[in-house]
Amino acid sequence: MNRLERPRLRPPALVLFDLDDVLARYERRVRLVELAHRSGTSPAAVQAALFDSGLEHESDIGLWRPEDYADELSRRLGARLTLADCIAARTVAVQADPAMVALAREVARHAQVAIFTNNGPFLTLHLEQICPALFPLFAGRVVGAGDVGIAKPSPQAYLRALALLDAAPADTLFIDDRDENVSGARAAGLDAVGFSSADTLARVFDFYHLTGN
Repeated sequence: MNRLERPRLRPPALVLFDLDDVLARYERRVRLVELAHRSGTSPAAVQAALFDSGLEHESDIGLWRPEDYADELSRRLGARLTLADCIAARTVAVQADPAMVALAREVARHAQVAIFTNNGPFLTLHLEQICPALFPLFAGRVVGAGDVGIAKPSPQAYLRALALLDAAPADTLFIDDRDENVSGARAAGLDAVGFSSADTLARVFDFYHLTGN
């Protein structure tokens, strides 16, 4: 083999992407400001009611239905927020990365693609509204921690997500921006790489023969 030739790896059958800060940029501060504006409170008050109280984590692992999540946030905040308010605030805080969307479309020519995110049904059921640039590419291919009852980086989270996607760990390449989530995926038997930029990831995908002809 020519020393400059790439090794002939078998491409993965599934490329599994994290959502926030991989496929899309997420700004929590923007979300807090929007919720504060809509509720007539402050970003600090929303931070306390939504994140510091544990409500967001509870929602992420599937303990709250979206409508009940909005009602419970209103109760903890002491001010009214509707589900539509919550969706609107998440929407303005998320911006799909055009380079990553283009890269995912290219990869989808060679393998299945899907999303596995540490979010609950509030986000996964409304993601097409929140981040429409990811659709129809990921239609029916979004799994959240709320769907599997446990969050990354637990190895069981990945195994349960793959069961829903009808995929095997050994045939899956996982992409995440957090080192602990990459380690958790590897512990579950997936191949996994850390994300830093679309350009760097494109070189990784080229190595796996997931781009080009």
